[in-house]
Amino acid sequence: MDDLKKQAGETAAALVESGMVVGLGTGSTAIFATRRIAERLRTGDLRDIVAIATSRATDAAARELGIPLLADEIPTDVNLTIDGADEVDPALNLIKGGGGALLREKIVAQASARMVVVADDSKLSPRLGTNWALPIEVIEFGWKSQARFLESLGATVTRRKAGAEPFRTDSGNIILDCNFGPILDPHGLAQKLSERTGIVEHGLFLGIAQEVFVAGANGVRHLRRQ
Repeated sequence: MDDLKKQAGETAAALVESGMVVGLGTGSTAIFATRRIAERLRTGDLRDIVAIATSRATDAAARELGIPLLADEIPTDVNLTIDGADEVDPALNLIKGGGGALLREKIVAQASARMVVVADDSKLSPRLGTNWALPIEVIEFGWKSQARFLESLGATVTRRKAGAEPFRTDSGNIILDCNFGPILDPHGLAQKLSERTGIVEHGLFLGIAQEVFVAGANGVRHLRRQ
């Protein structure tokens, strides 16, 4: 599996050009793209790039690898973001947030002219929610009221933990993993979630990714949104 992830990440990293502002994704596939970008910088194949990390973990990895980083305020537009996904449907809509970085990931993705996803073929799904619960980031105050609201929409809700402790996002919030089963109307669900006070962000990334590099037994496929 790591070999497949490496293939997808390194193929997408070839899209980065000198002078770009690049979004660095979070997760076990996106890290291969970050490492390849750092390698290209070291060899002189890339010059004058600056990156914005989608999580503290990616930020730390980029600093260790010697990738120059943009201020967290994102003072300029991002040319290209390379990130992973937990589930990808045929229209290249995504569920993201398995690593808990969905808020920063969506901010960076929406600030980007081009958002490219890297994944292995196990992440492809006929419908979002078939194989993955939907992560929803909420503030801790009143979180059980959010859980009841999500249950009223048909979800089985689990508060995410990190060992014995509640999981905390980089922004100090908590994650509710919501199993809706196959989501028949992701746009309608996204609208309801966006309207609810206390929900900070949800893991539905709809119409955001333009391309997906999918690694499988027969190599890397390049999918484009129609």
